[in-house]
Amino acid sequence: MNPSLINWPAVVVAAISGFAVGGIWYAPAVFGKAWMADSNLTAGKVQKGNKAKIFGFTFFFSLIMAANLAAFLADDKTDVSWGATAGFLAGIWAFCAIAIAALFEIKSWRYIFINGGYSIVSLTIMGAILGAWR
Repeated sequence: MNPSLINWPAVVVAAISGFAVGGIWYAPAVFGKAWMADSNLTAGKVQKGNKAKIFGFTFFFSLIMAANLAAFLADDKTDVSWGATAGFLAGIWAFCAIAIAALFEIKSWRYIFINGGYSIVSLTIMGAILGAWR
C-alpha cells in the first residue's frame, strides 16, 4: 500500500455512491417493503427517525469504508477490474458479518440477503470507482 496513491476525491465519490445504491436498493419497489417487514418497521417509524443522525452517520461510515478500501487498492497496478473485485470480496466479508449478527437476532434469510446483498453491490461499485479513478 502506498498512501500517496489514495485519490481522496474518488474516496468521497465512492462513499456517496453508497447513498445512490441504497436509495435504489431500499426503495419500496425494490427491496424496501420486504426489508421493512423483516425489520419490524413501519413507514411511520421510519419517518420518525432522526434524519440528520441517520444520514450523517451513514455518510461517515461510508467514508470510512471507502477510505479503507482505497488503502487496500493503493497500488500502481490497481484498475477498475481489480477495484471491483476487491470491493466484491470486501462485500462478501460484510455479508458474512451481517449474516452472523442476523442469525443471532433470529432474522430471516430474506433480511440477510437484502442487507448483505446491498453490502456486496455497494462495495463492488465503490471498488470500481476507486479503481477507475486513479
